[in-house]
Amino acid sequence: MNKTMKAVCVAAGLAVSAGAVAHEMRYKPFILGHETTGSLQSAVSATRRALAAHGFTLVGQYSPVPGAVAICATDPELLHAAAHARRNGGFGAVQRVSVTKVGNTIQVSYANPAYVAIAYGLGPLPTTVGNLKAALGSQLAFGSRRGLTRSDLKPGNYHYFIGMPYFENVDHIRRFKTYADAVNTVRRNLQAHIAGTSLVYEVNIPGAKMPTTVFGVGLSQGHGRDAKVLSVTDYRHDKGNAYAPYEMLVQGRRVIALRPRYRIAVNFPDTPMMGSHGFMTIMSAPGAIRHTLARVAGRHG
Repeated sequence: MNKTMKAVCVAAGLAVSAGAVAHEMRYKPFILGHETTGSLQSAVSATRRALAAHGFTLVGQYSPVPGAVAICATDPELLHAAAHARRNGGFGAVQRVSVTKVGNTIQVSYANPAYVAIAYGLGPLPTTVGNLKAALGSQLAFGSRRGLTRSDLKPGNYHYFIGMPYFENVDHIRRFKTYADAVNTVRRNLQAHIAGTSLVYEVNIPGAKMPTTVFGVGLSQGHGRDAKVLSVTDYRHDKGNAYAPYEMLVQGRRVIALRPRYRIAVNFPDTPMMGSHGFMTIMSAPGAIRHTLARVAGRHG
């Protein structure tokens, strides 16, 4: 073999190796941006200022559990990706950030936008990823011991177990006569705190194939309440309170939501089936969440 052929073979081998490494890159659901001290309120204010200074539009906040505040924001890249995703991209239109007091420390964490982008089929989000890192830091990825590969995570592939739902298997909550009827009903019932819910945010998604609005829903009552789900799934030191709030999506005349057994699992993929911190402990949560969201959409049966 001459030198030229050897060089070609070596280059080809390196390319295959690099491709294999890239293919096996693993993603985790949350990122600990940084830790700080002081009061929770001062940390929340600083986080809001940092997000706004780096191009994010703040759309809402609330407290899913005592000692934690979830801050919700969006940016042009997220909205564009949500509008042009193949299916149901609106579920990923809003970035979730949490500020949580843990002992004498305050953790500022956020849902990993790269993880969400793969899971929800949004495509790359380099600007969002970069701006979040610049605003809040990127100290540690967490939420799964090994993480998931792109192939593991993408729509149509990820499900917790055989028979569990995929990203596309949404709950069809209600169909209305018009888009305006759907939006107005959901907004009105969230503002009235139907079934212990609260309106965290309402975001219209420009450029979507059909009129689309995503609502952030705080859940404070029943077996599917945020605090109950998080008490079982989010028991480790690094807190994933950026799981909340839950989303309801109005697409044209339809109101839909991700199935709870998918949405809880994709945020906490290492949760065991059994044990005090296993899914069986909250086996009634999916049905309770669906029932609550149905009431928000005006269904009382």
